[in-house]
Amino acid sequence: MNTHRWLQKTSLAIALALGAATAQAGAPMVKTSAPGYYRMMLGDFEITALSDGTVDLPVDKLLTNTQPGKVTTALNQSFLKAPVETSVNAYLINTGNQLVLVDTGAAGLFGPTLGKLLGNLKAAGYQPDQVDAVIVTHMHPDHVGGLLAGDQRAFPNATVHADQHDADFWLSQAQMEKAPADAKGFFQGAMAALNPYISAGKFKPFNGNTELVPGIKAQASRGHTPGHSTYLVESKGQKLVLWGDLMHVAAVQFANPAVTIAFDTDSKAAAAQRQKAYADAAKNGYWVAASHLSFPGIGHLRREGKGYRFVPANYSVVR
Repeated sequence: MNTHRWLQKTSLAIALALGAATAQAGAPMVKTSAPGYYRMMLGDFEITALSDGTVDLPVDKLLTNTQPGKVTTALNQSFLKAPVETSVNAYLINTGNQLVLVDTGAAGLFGPTLGKLLGNLKAAGYQPDQVDAVIVTHMHPDHVGGLLAGDQRAFPNATVHADQHDADFWLSQAQMEKAPADAKGFFQGAMAALNPYISAGKFKPFNGNTELVPGIKAQASRGHTPGHSTYLVESKGQKLVLWGDLMHVAAVQFANPAVTIAFDTDSKAAAAQRQKAYADAAKNGYWVAASHLSFPGIGHLRREGKGYRFVPANYSVVR
């Protein structure tokens, strides 16, 4: 075969191959991510972050003790704009003896983009009836809505724990009647989620700093709600503090912890708790995780100027 004919045939083969590749690119886009769970070890404990999904929040309108222009500037520096797609995270702790879930996501209480926790729990290798305890940071809808699957308890064998101050507030008919009309849904959501567990004798409130399970302690951090709690998880000298809603918008509140949010019951107390938690985490270098940090929401905190910088966990595969 002469060189000219060989080049013609080769060019035709390449053209056909490129054409085939182009045709394959016409396949429909999938537009879904991998199952929303992330796993790490903390001493002898297995920690699994579970995504309930994301929700768009108009943070420029919700953040308080600041100005909308300052919020916009801070968001721009993180290549974000309002509304911010905000993660809703929960954390599953396998101590080797007990399976403990911290928060449950929203189920159907916060719209169609949430409610993915149960599916991701199963994708992570667990079943809802294996959960021994559910401990909630506070009783807002995006933390307790997932206690129910339809009208049934989503975790039939679990005892639910929450601070008594939150129970006294959010489960009170009298408090709901005094609340503004746009806040009554928060009370209704908490009652709907918790009452089936209360009726089954599966709700056990605590008061303040309390060890709930060996290696897992509640720490009072009241302000965001009357009974908001953070949870200290510790195994073999390794430490993780689950912050719940101690903070909401990383792009704004790490640089300026004084910024609060309209959802706070007592914004002054919430800001003080955040300042205290940030300072301790930065000083002592332990792991932290929060419900509304970008999934999986686990990392460390470092002091930076007058504020702080969040350092996300390096991606790793549990071995």
